[in-house]
Amino acid sequence: MSVRHLLAASVPPADTATAADVLTLSSGRVGAIVATLLGLAGVAVGGRALARALGRTGTGIGTGSVRTGAVAALAAGLIAMGLGGTVVATSDGSLGTGNGLGGAFVALIVGLIASALGALALTRSTRRRTA
Repeated sequence: MSVRHLLAASVPPADTATAADVLTLSSGRVGAIVATLLGLAGVAVGGRALARALGRTGTGIGTGSVRTGAVAALAAGLIAMGLGGTVVATSDGSLGTGNGLGGAFVALIVGLIASALGALALTRSTRRRTA
């Protein structure tokens, strides 16, 4: 076995995606983190708006309207899904390479939940109540 053969075997091909360092914040990771946090905020706001629409919490001073919370949750969920989808579409490697692909999938799911909660709260807040 020659030395050239050993050196050629130890160098990865140029087109192979290499894994990022654990502490490195790539643009994919940052995008996935931002999208997930935005989606989580949308889930929290959407859950609170849905609870208010169902009449389970009070209407204290400065709490905002149900419609405002529902629209905010819907918008946050849609933006989180858009950003997560962008990270998925532009990711170079697969899961575990440090490109934010796993976080982007989490952002897609959390954004979908936030959008669903916002839409449900919006539907419940505009429904006419009969006495």
